[in-house]
Amino acid sequence: MKTMKYMKSGLLLSSVVIALAGCSDSFLDPDPLSFYEPTATFTTESGLSAALSQSDLNMKTCWASGADKMAAFNQFQFSDMLWIGTGNAASFNDMNANLQPSTVGNTELNDQAEHAIYWYWNQGYAAVKYSNTVLQYAPEVKGLSEELLHEYMGRAYFHRSFWYYALVHEFRNVPLLTRLPETPKQNYKSTTRETILQMIEGDMEKAVEWVPNQAPGNYTEFYKGGYVNNAACRLLLAKIYMANYKFDKALEQLNAIEAQGYQLMTEPFGEEVQPLADETWHVTRNVIWDLHRHENVFKSENKELIYGLANSGVNVRDWRSMRAWMPFFFDSKVHAPSGKQALANNAFNSPSYDPKADWLHAVGRGIGSRRPSPWSQFGLWIIDGKRDTVDLRHNHSVGNWFRMEDMTYNHDDTKKPDENGIIWYGQKLRLFDDNGNCLCEDTLRRWYQAPLYKLYAYDADRDTPSNTQYNGVSKGSIGDLYLYRFAEVILLRAECYVYLKQNDRAREELNKIRRRAKSELLYTGNVTIDDVFDERARELYIEEWRHDEMVRASYDLVQTGIPDRDGIVYTMDGIIKGQGIDKTSPESWWYHRVTKYGGYNDGTFYVVNGSKTDFYYTLGRQNIFWPIPEVAITANSKGVLYQNFGYEGYDDSIPVFTNWEDAVADESER
Repeated sequence: MKTMKYMKSGLLLSSVVIALAGCSDSFLDPDPLSFYEPTATFTTESGLSAALSQSDLNMKTCWASGADKMAAFNQFQFSDMLWIGTGNAASFNDMNANLQPSTVGNTELNDQAEHAIYWYWNQGYAAVKYSNTVLQYAPEVKGLSEELLHEYMGRAYFHRSFWYYALVHEFRNVPLLTRLPETPKQNYKSTTRETILQMIEGDMEKAVEWVPNQAPGNYTEFYKGGYVNNAACRLLLAKIYMANYKFDKALEQLNAIEAQGYQLMTEPFGEEVQPLADETWHVTRNVIWDLHRHENVFKSENKELIYGLANSGVNVRDWRSMRAWMPFFFDSKVHAPSGKQALANNAFNSPSYDPKADWLHAVGRGIGSRRPSPWSQFGLWIIDGKRDTVDLRHNHSVGNWFRMEDMTYNHDDTKKPDENGIIWYGQKLRLFDDNGNCLCEDTLRRWYQAPLYKLYAYDADRDTPSNTQYNGVSKGSIGDLYLYRFAEVILLRAECYVYLKQNDRAREELNKIRRRAKSELLYTGNVTIDDVFDERARELYIEEWRHDEMVRASYDLVQTGIPDRDGIVYTMDGIIKGQGIDKTSPESWWYHRVTKYGGYNDGTFYVVNGSKTDFYYTLGRQNIFWPIPEVAITANSKGVLYQNFGYEGYDDSIPVFTNWEDAVADESER
């Protein structure tokens, strides 16, 4: 069999770059739905590889955007895990009131200051375009065997299906594009979520048949990773089956992945990577830390990786994980009990540099753009009323989990005795002084806990004598990332067993994950959907597309009639007809959970820059789906796209396709 010479993500021939996107991240502007750029380039195998490579790049930029702002924030911001941390009046803390089609924006990275809704729309349809390019032109490439042709098409089906699965759980009813229009089309209609899911189910069944296996750990033949393989196709198909309520068929796919040899990593492996300032923060080597080192993602020993995102070498993109997700404590807003500034980000060549108090190179120069919800820091780690103190995913003793109170004062001013003769330098940080006064002027952005084992990355570009920044993956770093790993297979199986009312099996699947994390508390009783998503939160934080999976699960709960942890059985009206934050409107499981655990709508105000904020965090029932961006609506000037309930422009009489064949046939209409 001829093996496809698939190019590393982002490695495009210069002529193809020009033909596809001109290296622009905004190549759909100003008309996101009217892309029509077929060229003779795609009649060659290298052109097909380049198109798929661009699809990989689009997926990688969810995380490695090259900026402080990451589209990945959205998946956790619209969930129970994360808030906007900046505290600016312009930020969309009050999503219920402020999120509308006109406020989504028409740029990508700037839009991410509040949310990344436009980014998901734009990048989703960009990936669809590249997939359609391959599907349309691959049959015309001379010299391809039928087997190799099917490999190309199967991988294109994966990318297109991945993004349609995302789009329908973010925007619900969206335009269906399956080909490259020969001329601009501006009269698209929306196609229902259910209809698109039916189509991509069939597409992914073909992909599973066509895309070959890649043995776990086999990443070296043509390039080290990022290969859309059979197991990745099966995992996506399993999610689509679950969205279509076919839980037995989903289990077949998940079990087939395990049969290919994928497994949980249970012992330390690969390269031992310590924080750059390991005299300040030393990690006791453990499997969870090793598993999440970028340097180990594509190690041949790693049998847990199913599908990774290659991000190293000449094509590395910044993944400023520590800057974006870690607290902003290097300024005068955090004090010692003496009233002096607590912490300094000292460069290596600073006269004040202390290798035992080098917090800059130990945990990064954070700015707290997004901060974890209180529940994700504390309540999440309580099982059956008991706090798990040894779970490696929340263990500060081994160095995996970061707490402000584990830091020590390192600012020069703390070397001087205070009025009581106390020298605070080198002592542990405190949030309150002896009189109960808060020593942090901004407890929203500057004082919280975080999973350092997920966020730490060697910042090669800033490992210099005079640099006072240390942000994450940069030029010269290895920044490889997970998209799918075997732990999610286990968690999806547990969820299927919940819907099939096979409680013992669901409980055992969850306990497999907990045993690997060395958790002292295991599940012993009845397992609910909330237990599954609690474990997903512990295991897949900053990895999964959490909002989308919560929306999909909301539908599954309605279909099966399975109650949640609180005994609530949900209805479809709660998903598609809920609005606002009042108590009378129907609610979805998504809404119930983000308000119960995520801290939304609880009326709590926070101290920011020394004074109480004038906002609190809200999400409305309608925010389960995001508004169709106004820029897409206006670009589709000869047609009308369906807008979601609760947003400006909603009109239930707007026609939508309920048969995907009809939507495909309409693509040729002008």
